[in-house]
Amino acid sequence: MKTFTAIVERDLDTNLYVGYIPGCQGAHSQGETLDELKENLREVIEMLLEDEKFNL
Repeated sequence: MKTFTAIVERDLDTNLYVGYIPGCQGAHSQGETLDELKENLREVIEMLLEDEKFNL
């Protein structure tokens, strides 16, 4: 299993957590909680890894 590091910030206007994986184009998401954001980012990474054109 590969490990990814996410940059996470809190958007004060929407009160959402937003995050992205540096160096991984298209790997970004948001969530109302940190757990939701983590799960959303995990799903995004899974989808990107299934894409044959995606290259880490």
